[in-house]
Amino acid sequence: MAPELRHLRYLLAVAEHGNFTRAAEELRVSQPTLSQQIKQLERILGVRLLDRSGRTVRPTDVGESYLHYARRALQDLAAAERAVHDVADLSRGGLRLAVTPTFTTYLVGPLTEELYARHPAIALDVVETTQDRIESGLAADEFDLGIAFRGTHLPGLTGTALGTERLSLVVGATRPTPAPDAPPLPVGDLDAEHLALLSDDFATRGHIDEYFARHGVRPGIAVQANSIQALTE
Repeated sequence: MAPELRHLRYLLAVAEHGNFTRAAEELRVSQPTLSQQIKQLERILGVRLLDRSGRTVRPTDVGESYLHYARRALQDLAAAERAVHDVADLSRGGLRLAVTPTFTTYLVGPLTEELYARHPAIALDVVETTQDRIESGLAADEFDLGIAFRGTHLPGLTGTALGTERLSLVVGATRPTPAPDAPPLPVGDLDAEHLALLSDDFATRGHIDEYFARHGVRPGIAVQANSIQALTE
């Protein structure tokens, strides 16, 4: 007898909750049924997967190892099911899109409109996060697509260029307005300025810091934030 998918789902639920009662409630099965199924899986494998001796149920060492592959198997199965639906006719399903904050303000809206016009039954789930988090999420099958900056990516990920973005210096309305024919502000003049920038876990900040370093400029950083809205305010 080989393990079945329900065994894997039951084991994952117990491991995540650390408790048979809460796992049974989530799975909508009785606690005795859940316990019996876990014991059946342990008999099939010939090992003890869970340590039930404490107040919290914890995976044993061999259980942790098995859980790693169980999660991967369920993720691969979910990805296969989505691929079947996508190839079939795009009549239903979902798209998990992750974007860096820079692109949220002007790109997510038009993309959503276009997707809904072409495939109205496809639900779009958008997550705004950092580029590192996007890449790790893609590798773990938490996202289907990511929109971020060009650069070195994690193994197994491929990128397609969508366009070129221009970064600009933004100032408050109280600053003097330059004449229409005024030359561009020399980057060296920023040495005397105090800037508000995204925190250094964002790819945008990395490009800005690299640009300043290349030109030998070290402006003061008055504010760092992980939100463009906060910087704008």
